[in-house]
Amino acid sequence: MIGPDKNKIHPNPNVPSVCFIKNIVKNPNIIIGDFTYYDDFESNGEDFEKHVSHHYPFIGDKLIIGKFCAIAKGIKFIMNGANHRMNGITTYPFNIMGNGWEKATPKLEDLPLKGNTIIGNDVWIGENVTIIPGVHIRDGAIIGANSVVAKDIDPYSIAVGNPCRVVKKRFDDETIEKLLELKWWDWDEERIFDNLEALTNGRLDLIK
Repeated sequence: MIGPDKNKIHPNPNVPSVCFIKNIVKNPNIIIGDFTYYDDFESNGEDFEKHVSHHYPFIGDKLIIGKFCAIAKGIKFIMNGANHRMNGITTYPFNIMGNGWEKATPKLEDLPLKGNTIIGNDVWIGENVTIIPGVHIRDGAIIGANSVVAKDIDPYSIAVGNPCRVVKKRFDDETIEKLLELKWWDWDEERIFDNLEALTNGRLDLIK
């Protein structure tokens, strides 16, 4: 064996809470990379889509998550449908109540849309994190538990808090540049298997 089957919902029967979410997501506007998992012992990770709120098809925004991400329970992705029009006297969404009030339905260009929410590759997101619409968390970043991410997070940064802020870089700039060039998550599974020791102990010199 050179690793788990990326097309299985639960890669390891001994850890049923871990779910490869690419294999359970049905919404075409949620795009998940291989080996990315959601870990929730209450649902066995299979309720991931319930943690993506205000994701309305008519808006068209996407949630894009890269490969080899680790997402802990309690994650909440708030999408652009949560945003109210802010250029009027009131922000109240009359149109969604119907009964004649739909005449006040705003055009998409009137809404403060922030674009797609993008999570890079090899990102670790701790428990009970909330991610605001349009945020880009880049490759290799770590988001601490209970954080609210309202701004983009640089690659290989550790960020925590509400609002979430970067507290340190995981590596020096030279190493980060090398890792971003390496893009190990795009290797074939055999090469990943052959380099597990180097990938997990930080020894770039051992990369084959």
